[in-house]
Amino acid sequence: MMKFYNFKNQLLFIALTLLSVNSNAQDIPFNCDYNAYLFQNNDVYAIDLASGNSYQVAVDVTPGNINAAAYNPADGFIWGSLTSPAKTIVRIGKNFTTTSFYIDELPTSSRYVGDVSADGIYYLKGGGTTYYKIDLDPESANYTQHQSTEALSQNINVHDWAFNAVDGQLYTVEKGSNILYRINPNNGQVSALGVVPILSGLNYTYGAVYFDADGRFYVSANQTGTIYVIQAVQDLDGISLIDSNLFAFGPSSSSNDGARCPTAPVLQEICDNGIDDDGDGLIDCEDPSCSGFGMCEVIQPPTSSSNSGGLESNNRLSEQINTRNFNRAKSGYKFNTAKAKRVLKTADYAKNNPNADFTLQDFVPLNSINEDEAIEASPTDLVNITNATEIYSVDYLKGGTSVASVLALKTENGVYEHTKYICDRLLGAELISVSTIDINEQQFIKSIIKNEDGTYEFVLSLSAKLVNNDTNFAVESHWNLDQYQENVTFYNFQIWSNTIDDLYTLGQEVLNLLEIEKPISSYNNSTPPTVFVRKGSYTNGGLDLQIINTNATQSITLEAGYRTTETTDFGNLNATINLNGNYITNVTVDTGNLFDIGFRIGDGVATPDDLFMSDGPWGIDASQDGTEVTSYNVSTNTIDFEALDFPIERNVDFRATTNTYVATYRALTPRFKAVDLTDYNSFNLSAKGTGNLEITFVKESITNWEEQFKTTIALGSSLQDYTINIDNLQNNLGETANLNDVVTLVFTMVSEDGSSVSKAMSLYNLYFSQTSALTVDEYTLNNTTLTAFPNPMSSETAIQFTANQNETVQLVMYNQLGKQVFATTYNAKAGKNSITVNRGNLSSGLYFCKIVSSQLKINPVKLIIN
Repeated sequence: MMKFYNFKNQLLFIALTLLSVNSNAQDIPFNCDYNAYLFQNNDVYAIDLASGNSYQVAVDVTPGNINAAAYNPADGFIWGSLTSPAKTIVRIGKNFTTTSFYIDELPTSSRYVGDVSADGIYYLKGGGTTYYKIDLDPESANYTQHQSTEALSQNINVHDWAFNAVDGQLYTVEKGSNILYRINPNNGQVSALGVVPILSGLNYTYGAVYFDADGRFYVSANQTGTIYVIQAVQDLDGISLIDSNLFAFGPSSSSNDGARCPTAPVLQEICDNGIDDDGDGLIDCEDPSCSGFGMCEVIQPPTSSSNSGGLESNNRLSEQINTRNFNRAKSGYKFNTAKAKRVLKTADYAKNNPNADFTLQDFVPLNSINEDEAIEASPTDLVNITNATEIYSVDYLKGGTSVASVLALKTENGVYEHTKYICDRLLGAELISVSTIDINEQQFIKSIIKNEDGTYEFVLSLSAKLVNNDTNFAVESHWNLDQYQENVTFYNFQIWSNTIDDLYTLGQEVLNLLEIEKPISSYNNSTPPTVFVRKGSYTNGGLDLQIINTNATQSITLEAGYRTTETTDFGNLNATINLNGNYITNVTVDTGNLFDIGFRIGDGVATPDDLFMSDGPWGIDASQDGTEVTSYNVSTNTIDFEALDFPIERNVDFRATTNTYVATYRALTPRFKAVDLTDYNSFNLSAKGTGNLEITFVKESITNWEEQFKTTIALGSSLQDYTINIDNLQNNLGETANLNDVVTLVFTMVSEDGSSVSKAMSLYNLYFSQTSALTVDEYTLNNTTLTAFPNPMSSETAIQFTANQNETVQLVMYNQLGKQVFATTYNAKAGKNSITVNRGNLSSGLYFCKIVSSQLKINPVKLIIN
């Protein structure tokens, strides 16, 4: 695999804008490299079939457009047919210099299908059955001469064909019927081998097809860029089953053709060995080429509902979205698919009503992807939180499962500020690929997202605005939000599906519905980024990023704005990241403590990549009348958490007056997603304040607030360490806590008698621990038990016991080696006693505390010091 990527590195040193010259001395053959080459008009792209990633290697290589591109095994060059000059073919070298040849026997147009046989004969055709044979063997006396004009045995609607080096036959797939054909180059006999199963039902143009050394046939769909593979076509007899599958998701294209050396291998992913065999960064079932193989599921999982969509892509919305999600969690809100309103197609669908204003509903497709039913899922609580003034969304169901969604939003001061691909990557999702999709002859950006739960979503975003005195729509689609026109009204559409084909169909129907209402007068679409972050996370003061570099860029810059807490000002960060031309780079960017960060990476030339990350936020619930927050501050932690802890980062101090209640809450994740905490035995914090503090562990599966698991601690005027044993938590039904789906933690203080009171709360260094608050085993003597609270301790703890009579006792502490590290005497009184132990110079670890008494036998207690 390294040889492949080294070739890509070398290729970038070639000049990209060379015009056609007629100098054989300057031509350098490709000599069967591993790339597939996609020609679009007169630009050239190199495609890695294994990953589907592509990058531009040459622009404007000839005055006329190139089609019928083909690799010539006889000389190592790529050949093509030119639109201008007429009747001209062109030889293209590795340095993209060109040499043109006039062939008088060729027609003046319609030459878009071509490939070259092993012995150097160029088979060139357009529509109909006629094809032309041109001798391109440099050793032949008839080099570059027309050899013959012949006819296929039947007319087939194809747009590219390729020679299989294993059997020397031509192969192609027909548009519409999706039939695989074998063509005998000696006599033009066409043989139908059957419908390709993976293509069944599709209606794409297959304008670029390729072979590898083992006879695998790769077919690329122009409109979506999807690359399919058909195994061992030389063994097919027209009766046996065709073995076909997804292979990769590449770029869309038009006016295009593909060329590749047929004896070059294509690396294949082995789907069950735990290794990235083809070097695309995807292992086993993660790789699209493994879809449906062995234990790998077919890539058609359920999608997320549009009811949960529309989250922030920038810091401005963090607190508002946080409040929205908290209110949903507090009320036990869940979107109920079964009870949602069904959306039915009416007689007015796809019809312009000149006497009525259009609505968002007019642009939402129905019955276009053969859904069983469509349901309204509009997240109306985003209105007045985001910059959306109207929202309408539909989920499409098949077999009761959501398979696609369209979220439509009207905004009046610029484009909508959220896109799935910006946020999701730093929240557990991965951007598998980003490329283009051609809809109505326009290129849009499509992205493929692998969610944290392993499901895949194919994503498209576009926006429309009224122009020309509101008589037309103009459509924009950009990766970077700052590329959209500012301060205008947009109709925004976010579309996602579990198949790329449904994504294409839904996108096409949205554009068609816009066109019906107001003719689309223009498109302004950006290209996708060539360097992007596949996945990332924030850990211990650093951003861990995996960067995909599809065009062998040497270095990129990172520009960021960030906040360390919810209440601090913004800081700026700039860094240079060296990629050294590598396809995959894992890098850690030191940032220090973070609450949220928005950043951009790019090389200053191609479209940059934008990302936004926010940690699970702190928030204040002061929603009740008679409650007012007078001060609120979030600060960074004062301790370093252990590797096995689950930290609740950042500390909170706030004051309020209330005659009911006031609360602060902390989401465990930015999206209020449930977290499984069953590996943890205790919840720990340092706190101070006025009165009792109720702590609620909000579970996603419990919709009745009163049934949530709660506990209460008494706060004092100075910081104290508290340890809450999770095993001791109960709810009002007497059930024992199972914290397998905790969404948020809520810390509440109430006015006991309904009068207006001042409340203060400081919460520091919160975390879940895998070590319980240890107590002595359940044995007693004379009703005595030795305990330590809090345990674990940070600064001090209280050793508590009950004495039967007054006496002087000794408290002794030992470390794990049995060495005495602390001793003190204490005058015990009959009844309950408590000895305060300060940490002093004691290091973190496990200790044993023992009371030495002449009257009582009290067994030791284990004490942990953090």
